[in-house]
Amino acid sequence: MSEKHIVVQGAECKCKFSVEPKTDNLKVLSQTKDYANDKGASKKLIATDKEIGQTLEKNTFGKCKLQPTTSDYLPCKAVITKWSGFYENVVLSNQGKILLEDSKATCPIGGPDCISITKHGQKSEASSQNSNNANEDIHSQLNPMVNIKSMEVKSPQNPNLTIG
Repeated sequence: MSEKHIVVQGAECKCKFSVEPKTDNLKVLSQTKDYANDKGASKKLIATDKEIGQTLEKNTFGKCKLQPTTSDYLPCKAVITKWSGFYENVVLSNQGKILLEDSKATCPIGGPDCISITKHGQKSEASSQNSNNANEDIHSQLNPMVNIKSMEVKSPQNPNLTIG
């Protein structure tokens, strides 16, 4: 099985029944303790299968193909009733199971698995450990203008101590 990313606050979702290819961002409302990919533990809450109801920023994917009118389509009112494809082996503090990048949501109008995740929401953040682990020869060939070791930040109290 290939490695899958954990879904976090701000993950981008889309509905397969949206007339225009509009997306909306997931809001984690079910818990406030468990974070991923966030140095400060303040932005990237882990999403779980408990993200039910109106748990998107705009709660819409534009116009819904399943709600035609005589001249157009009715606007989508995204409401998540259930998640599938979550990680079964871990239960977080809210008794929820972690959503993965291939998890899908059910909407009462679109039916099972009509909402999918297009971006898991995680972003890589470089740290001083990355520069410590960097191979100087390879890095100098890829980026000859920067000395990766000179980017380390020294502690003002102890110049022999690298902080990061």
